[in-house]
Amino acid sequence: MKTYLDLSDVGMAFDTEQGRFEALVGVNLKIDKGEFVSLIGHSGCGKSTVLNLVAGLLEPSQGGIILDGREVDGPGPERAMVFQNHALLPWLSVRQNVELAVKRRVTGREEVAEQVDYFLSLVQMDHASHKLPHELSGGMKQRVGIARALSLSPKVLLMDEPFGALDALTRAHLQDALMTIQAELGNTVIMITHDVDEAVLLSDRIVMMTNGPAATIGEILDVRLARPRDRVALADDPAYHRLRQQVLHFLYEKQRKVTPLKASGQVRSKLRA
Repeated sequence: MKTYLDLSDVGMAFDTEQGRFEALVGVNLKIDKGEFVSLIGHSGCGKSTVLNLVAGLLEPSQGGIILDGREVDGPGPERAMVFQNHALLPWLSVRQNVELAVKRRVTGREEVAEQVDYFLSLVQMDHASHKLPHELSGGMKQRVGIARALSLSPKVLLMDEPFGALDALTRAHLQDALMTIQAELGNTVIMITHDVDEAVLLSDRIVMMTNGPAATIGEILDVRLARPRDRVALADDPAYHRLRQQVLHFLYEKQRKVTPLKASGQVRSKLRA
């Protein structure tokens, strides 16, 4: 299968008052179309830098990024971002926020309305289309943010800790909603998370980053759990718990002594469910 998104020997350095700071070195990652990949690691390991590079908000100091056969050289509608802060326009209604995004690719009034209706129903927010952001709960705002991002019909959905500020129950509901949406639309998703359970539940692969500075990919874990996934059933699944333990072992044990890996030496842990 042809690689859909290819990060090849990507490095990122920043000039600071103290000198040149190497944030990332030798990041090599190939992602297939429709794959759900989570980035996990300690704070300062470069997760957000990787996401911003894929989004085109940063230009790599070394290497390059290819998406669907074309080099990423700046922001574009084929990559949409969902932030921890929903970033909705407060003076516009739920419907108007999504409508703004839809109008970037659709012009006819009826088609715009149909598309807005579709994406709001996809995140189960059609009942609140008339409300302003301040009238919504945190979880509802994130649903609208996801709908707005999806309404651009992006090739890649980039998510920066989208559920990090939510309570546990709301977070669980949105995780389930995201799994349903991705199954229906087949989006390629890259998500940053600090939550090990979230990473195992949602992902096809978990990319574990080494500690910075000069962070890179330490290990890549294949999550071979059958889909659709049920969090209740997984609670009693030994494979789920083995995967969880592998991530925890990397984060809290191996990171005490891990060294950056060369491109040819990336470790891919495989566990069959």
